[in-house]
Amino acid sequence: MSAATDKHHYQTLITLFESTFYRTFNTRLVKGNDEPIYLPSNEQCEFNQIVFAHGFFASALHEIAHWCVAGEQRRTQVDFGYWYCPDGRNAEQQAQFEQVEIKPQALEWCFSVACAFPFKVSVDNLAGEAGDRFAFQAKVYEQVQHYMQVGLPTRAAQFVKALRQHYHTPELRIQEFRWQAQQQAITA
Repeated sequence: MSAATDKHHYQTLITLFESTFYRTFNTRLVKGNDEPIYLPSNEQCEFNQIVFAHGFFASALHEIAHWCVAGEQRRTQVDFGYWYCPDGRNAEQQAQFEQVEIKPQALEWCFSVACAFPFKVSVDNLAGEAGDRFAFQAKVYEQVQHYMQVGLPTRAAQFVKALRQHYHTPELRIQEFRWQAQQQAITA
């Protein structure tokens, strides 16, 4: 394994998540083999599971972000009770998808900065209408700005703190979110 892979190994996220949330929320982060999903506890499993895809570090961050957005009632439902239309969405479906992805992707970006891991917005629609990636990223960035002004949701703030302590990163500041510079470089 390379140093970058060692530094950003999914097992680190599993350990940090468990030590931060398991006792209070009876929830574990679980490496999956296929599509990510949230599974509330049931007769077969005594704890809630945030299942992320294929051991991908970014997938784990993203699924944790969804969990941080979900309220108490949503956390009792499979996949938080959200509508999900798979890859191949038309323009209207893609717009709906992006609307519910703004907050989770903004939190994922915060988590990425907190652990010095690269972040890219995901339109997650390779076989359909991708929409305007820059417009979507601008909305995600606006949400990050909002979080930097008013503060992160409680669970997200707890996870950022755990990530920052482990990765020895500074307090989150809007200057750490480099989207504007990236966009200018791409459009120049």
